[in-house]
Amino acid sequence: MSAESDKAFIKQFGMVLAALGVFTLIIIGLAWVLHGQIEPSYNPARTQAKLDRLAPVAGVYAGETGRAAALAAAQAAAPAAPALAFDGSLDGSMIYDNVCATCHTNGVAGAPEMVASAWSGRLDKGTEMLISNAINGIGAMPARGGRADLSDEQVAASVTYMLDMINP
Repeated sequence: MSAESDKAFIKQFGMVLAALGVFTLIIIGLAWVLHGQIEPSYNPARTQAKLDRLAPVAGVYAGETGRAAALAAAQAAAPAAPALAFDGSLDGSMIYDNVCATCHTNGVAGAPEMVASAWSGRLDKGTEMLISNAINGIGAMPARGGRADLSDEQVAASVTYMLDMINP
């Protein structure tokens, strides 16, 4: 290789690099012009999210009126009383059909089926113990049959109904 061919290569290579640089600047300029023609879109969800992030986390209450406002805010934020299952109905039959029958009809997870022989060892403990076990859960049976929204009275009504079924 001669020095002349090296100079020619470097000259051509430099021109290619310069052309690519100019081409890059043209593309950047074209993108800038095209981007300037697009109207920015208004996104209400994004605006609301920004306002939510900027909103104060808590209020400041001072003096007697501040105390009253703080108490009112605390009462407004207090959770409502939990709703009872089946609108608080004490119909043991309905509660059994909707909650208890799922396991006690087929003996799921060791639940005693609705025949007197399956309850023989349990009946000796007394009704109060059976109701307590149904409320608190025992073995594989979850508390309140898996329905946390059942009241103690509803569970007791269902247990009483079940006992009436096996002891007619």
